Amino acid sequence: MLKIGIVLGSVREGRNGQVVADWTLDFAKNRNDEGVEYELVDLADYDLAFLGSKAAQKEEAQAAAKAWSEKMASFDGYVFIAPEYNHSVGGALKNALDYLNPEVNNKAAGFVGYGSLGGTRAHENLRLILGELQVADVRTAVTFSLLSDFENFSVFKPADYHADNANGMLDQVIAWSRALKTLR
Repeated sequence: MLKIGIVLGSVREGRNGQVVADWTLDFAKNRNDEGVEYELVDLADYDLAFLGSKAAQKEEAQAAAKAWSEKMASFDGYVFIAPEYNHSVGGALKNALDYLNPEVNNKAAGFVGYGSLGGTRAHENLRLILGELQVADVRTAVTFSLLSDFENFSVFKPADYHADNANGMLDQVIAWSRALKTLR
C-alpha cells in the first residue's frame, strides 16, 4: 500500500486552507487509485513550538514534535496544501518542515496552493526547502486563486479546469513515490 499524506500547511484561524485540503482529499480519494491510501494531516493538530526556541525545549513541545515526525515518517509521499503569505510559504509550514529530515528523505511531493497568484511563489519556496530535505517535488501543481476560485475571498468555488492539474499532479506523486520507495 502506498500512503500519501495531504498536509494542510496553515494554522491560522479562519483559514481558507481547510476547504482546499478537503477538496484535495475528496478529489484524490474519488480517483480510486489502486494500492494508494490518502490521509489528511492538519498542521494545526500539532502544537509545534518555534524550532530552537525555549518553548521547544518543554516536554509538551517535544511530544508534539515527536508526533509530527512519526506521522510524516509514515508516508511514502506528500501533497502540501500551501498558502502563500508575503510572496512565500507560510511560517508555520516552514517551521514544521524544519523539524524533519530523515523522515521525508527519498520521498515525493506535490503542491496545491492558494493565494493571489495561486500559491505559486510558495511552491517555489517549497521546492528549495524540500530539495534540501531530499524530497523530489513533481512538476505539475494545482493553483487556486483567491481572486477567481474564492467568492469574496472566502467561499471556495474552484474552476473545473483544476481537475486536470490535480490529476496530473497526483499521477506524478504516485509514480515518483512508488519509484522512490525502492530506495528506502
